Amino acid sequence: MASERPPSPAPNEPRPIKRLEESLVNRIAAGEIIHRPASALKELIENCLDAGSTQIKVTVKDGGLKLLQIADNGCGIRAEDLFYNTPTRLAALRSSSDEYARILDVVTKYAVHNPNVSFTCKKQGFSSPDVSTPSASSVQSNIKLLYGASIARELLHVTASSEVRKKRERLKGKGKARAEDEDPDWEAQAYATSANYQGKKMVLLLFINHRLVESTRIKRAIEAIYSPVLPKGSSPFIYLSLVISPQHIDVNVHPTKREVHFINEEQIVDDIANAIQEEVVKSGGQSRTFEYQTVLTGGGMVSVSGGVNRRESTKRKAGEVDEDGDQFMEDVDTPSGSRPGTPVSSLVQRPKKPLPQHKVRTSAADRTLDSMFAPSAPTPSTPHSTLAENEPSSSLSNKVKNRGAVGETIQESQTTLLSIKELRGDVAKKRHGGFAEIIEKHTFVGVVDLKLSLSLIQHSTKLYLVNHGSLAEEMFYQLALRQFGNFSRIKLEPPPPIRHLIKLAVDAEGDKVKESGMAPEEVTEEITKLIVERAELLDEYFSIKVNGKTEELESLPSLLKEYTPNLDRLPQFLMRLGPEVDWTDEKGCFETLLRELAYFHRPGPIESFINVENPDNEGDDKVAKWQVEHVLFPSMRKYLSPPKTLLEKDVVQVADLPDLYRIFERC
Repeated sequence: MASERPPSPAPNEPRPIKRLEESLVNRIAAGEIIHRPASALKELIENCLDAGSTQIKVTVKDGGLKLLQIADNGCGIRAEDLFYNTPTRLAALRSSSDEYARILDVVTKYAVHNPNVSFTCKKQGFSSPDVSTPSASSVQSNIKLLYGASIARELLHVTASSEVRKKRERLKGKGKARAEDEDPDWEAQAYATSANYQGKKMVLLLFINHRLVESTRIKRAIEAIYSPVLPKGSSPFIYLSLVISPQHIDVNVHPTKREVHFINEEQIVDDIANAIQEEVVKSGGQSRTFEYQTVLTGGGMVSVSGGVNRRESTKRKAGEVDEDGDQFMEDVDTPSGSRPGTPVSSLVQRPKKPLPQHKVRTSAADRTLDSMFAPSAPTPSTPHSTLAENEPSSSLSNKVKNRGAVGETIQESQTTLLSIKELRGDVAKKRHGGFAEIIEKHTFVGVVDLKLSLSLIQHSTKLYLVNHGSLAEEMFYQLALRQFGNFSRIKLEPPPPIRHLIKLAVDAEGDKVKESGMAPEEVTEEITKLIVERAELLDEYFSIKVNGKTEELESLPSLLKEYTPNLDRLPQFLMRLGPEVDWTDEKGCFETLLRELAYFHRPGPIESFINVENPDNEGDDKVAKWQVEHVLFPSMRKYLSPPKTLLEKDVVQVADLPDLYRIFERC
């Protein structure tokens, strides 16, 4: 991807400056994009650069309000009285000196970004220019010329690109094939000051596809990098050029088009920020200037200031004790001229504590939402069963026997079936890297609503509201696929009759069954017959054991040994094996049946098939919340490979700690 503008041939002879037509001037002045002279200049400079100009001269009168003339080694443009017919906008502009300062700022930034172009900017009637740069220069040289040697001396060169990240992911074995619109190609080059430079105000020169723009996300990311390493009130200098495919950029964010967004913005900004941070950290121990004092015998004090020079220093090891009993906390170089054995505390500032808005809770043992309420120990509970109409659940309570020890890692079963291998490959291809990191490194906050299956989790400084039911269902599908043909079993004692269970579910469907044109008895008979005929397949691959003679369900598969599904869902599960499973195609059959197993294991309440009062509903809710926090979310962290569809439908970012602090600071 090219980062330089393609040059165009210069004309044989300079052409005269053209005055813009009055109608065109009026349209420019009335347009949203041109709201002050500096905005008009920005557009005109970009036009000159796009045409391949190598020399641009800007002449200004009264801050551009009376005259704005741009001449290049092509043909120039001249505009006078740009806002004469829009008195309201003219009145909103500041003084001519302020507008001229804005013009100089634009010219200066474009001069840095285009070192092969000669820029000159001056006031009309003055011989000496306020900005003047040579052609065939470099970005670093122009920064030194225009912003000063103190900045240029501390510049760090940083590069980043999509290719670097992809290579890193491939080396880690995490590289996944993703569509171009999800992960576009890009490259970035930056010059950032080290921790030695401490400016009063941040200077950010941001160019995206060679256009001077703004980005709130990039600015915040840079602030986050430097806030721990610079004193309070100090800011860095940053020049950043990002080149990305134009079709991946949205320029219609701001009326003046000065701010843009682009696809996969968060990931790209994180990659660039990480690259800058890495260079800043690397440079911290090599060019940082320290101030220290040496107390002389006679009571005098000598102040010494200098950089750490590795050739004129004494290396002190971490843990070493000096003559006065002071212990060195880290390896340091003692600058020449200081007293041998000077403790670290007298040379280097102690690390600052992180600001509250940058603190990240990383311990799952910290207080959660549920701990703020009356504690309730999760007692073992057999799920209520509603298998017989108008009979209490205790008379038909099924004893659940789950084989295998709790806490074991679930291994992927071996299979020769191509359809299962393809389904496993589909899961890997659809994995969303950013979402996977959130799930793997999240901290559980609390259950918000059991009925709606909503919970809060935290990752880094962000708070997310997630549908834990949908996430758990996808996890159970992937667990079922992982264990295909090698499930542990949940043994049902006594085994319930499948015909009776299916009849309960069919009767509950009511009008939906009538729309099929079949009587409820016929639907029940067809589904029962289908399950009995497929009993061998269900038992061999899915551990769903049906006794063909007695038509009783003897066992179900155990997808997660710490988790027992709600057996109230069993009638619905058996009924759905008829219409929801594709029995005509091998891959389709396996996928749809595994999806039905996952839906059966999904947590959350369901509509009961019969009206049975449950006096211990509050106790059940406490057990369910405990199971969500201590079983489902830890298992998702371990096993879930989340697709992008879940991120789009079932995850909402509700807060970002730094943003909240900024809001509170305004109050």
